[in-house]
Amino acid sequence: MLISSELTKLPAHVAIIMDGNGRWARKRGLPRIMGHRAGVKTVRSTVRCARELGISVMTLYAFSQENWGRPPDEVGALMDLLVEYLRQELDEMLGNRISLRAIGDLQRLPEEARLVLKETIERTAGNSEMILNLALSYGGRSELARAARRLAEECLKGRLRPEEIDEDVLADRLYTSGLPDPDLLIRTSGEYRLSNFLLFQAAYSELYITPVLWPDFSREEFMKALEEYQKRERRFGLISQQHLSSCTARGS
Repeated sequence: MLISSELTKLPAHVAIIMDGNGRWARKRGLPRIMGHRAGVKTVRSTVRCARELGISVMTLYAFSQENWGRPPDEVGALMDLLVEYLRQELDEMLGNRISLRAIGDLQRLPEEARLVLKETIERTAGNSEMILNLALSYGGRSELARAARRLAEECLKGRLRPEEIDEDVLADRLYTSGLPDPDLLIRTSGEYRLSNFLLFQAAYSELYITPVLWPDFSREEFMKALEEYQKRERRFGLISQQHLSSCTARGS
């Protein structure tokens, strides 16, 4: 697929809630794991497209904290699929200068998944063209509680005063410290909720909801989301004239 030359305003950070694998499989009379396998192919094509376009960061909601409550055989199959994906994609990440990162309670992952994830992160750490950020065993509320505990501990140890805590200080204690907030948040399968994903970071993200199930989310569908993003006016609470003046001032 040719990359559209009409994309003049690309998001620096795209976050995706990859929903609909199970429904995709059920519609075809297949086991749920086959939907997840089909979803991995979509991950591959979407990441490639983002890299070709020059998108700097992509965060994928791969496995939530709530997903641990799924049937053990499905959880085990998902963990095996994670390991398989990381091993298969390492060469492509290295070749395309993609740095892998992960956010979430990673200690809950099975040992093999933790080790392969750690190795992949370390081997791609020097890459600087794009960051692929996997949200694994992740929950937005848990992330905020973790950050609050860290801030409380710093205050108790005298390293920080309560009055010094602002939004930037809190953001620096989140898993995503150092990354820009997502400009565009895509959710597939037509559900209208954040599902505990990047609750703090997505405060001003542009939302794009599509009824397309994740395994059917082609490069063309990704381009539709980016084309829709082109049309959005991101004012961050200002009126249009104020936002335009602010952008002009920053560009001068």
